[in-house]
Amino acid sequence: MAGYAATARMRSSNPRMEAGKSYDYYDRTDWWNNILTIPAPRVVVIEDVDDPPGLGAFVGEVHANILLALGCIGIVTNGAVRDLPDIRPTEFQMFAGNVSVSHAYAHVFDFGGAIEVGGMKVQPRDLIHGDCHGVQTVPLEIADKVPGAAREIQHRRQDLIGLRRSADFTLEKLRQAIRDTVLDHQVAK
Repeated sequence: MAGYAATARMRSSNPRMEAGKSYDYYDRTDWWNNILTIPAPRVVVIEDVDDPPGLGAFVGEVHANILLALGCIGIVTNGAVRDLPDIRPTEFQMFAGNVSVSHAYAHVFDFGGAIEVGGMKVQPRDLIHGDCHGVQTVPLEIADKVPGAAREIQHRRQDLIGLRRSADFTLEKLRQAIRDTVLDHQVAK
């Protein structure tokens, strides 16, 4: 998954209160307008500020489909998600701290600002990349260089693995290959 961050903060442990009146978590839809200000593809990044986070899941089947309609391809949260079997066919990507059986009192209370999820600081419009290994931000100034650098790393790894598999493998050849790889990397910088 790769897209631009639309940020929000949420809570789920207590009902949202305004002027002494409790609100349902569907009442706060104004953050959808903010999502649409972010270039597509969009990744919603939600910081759950509860302690501990993840008591309730803001994104389940309904919100995943709403977010898909808004051009979002996934969510990253330190909180919870739910309805995994129902969301799987949509190909909406979810990276979360846990899975919850309930939305509890999940509600967005702030959006469009700097947040932190799992130690990762995220600003609106940051480029977010997620795969089976985790999620990270990618500085926009180097984003176009990432595919070439990834191919080079993959090539160096395959060379080392190929040496290990060769019939004439020796520790000295491995040490030399690693020295050559480090030297090639330093020259490339």
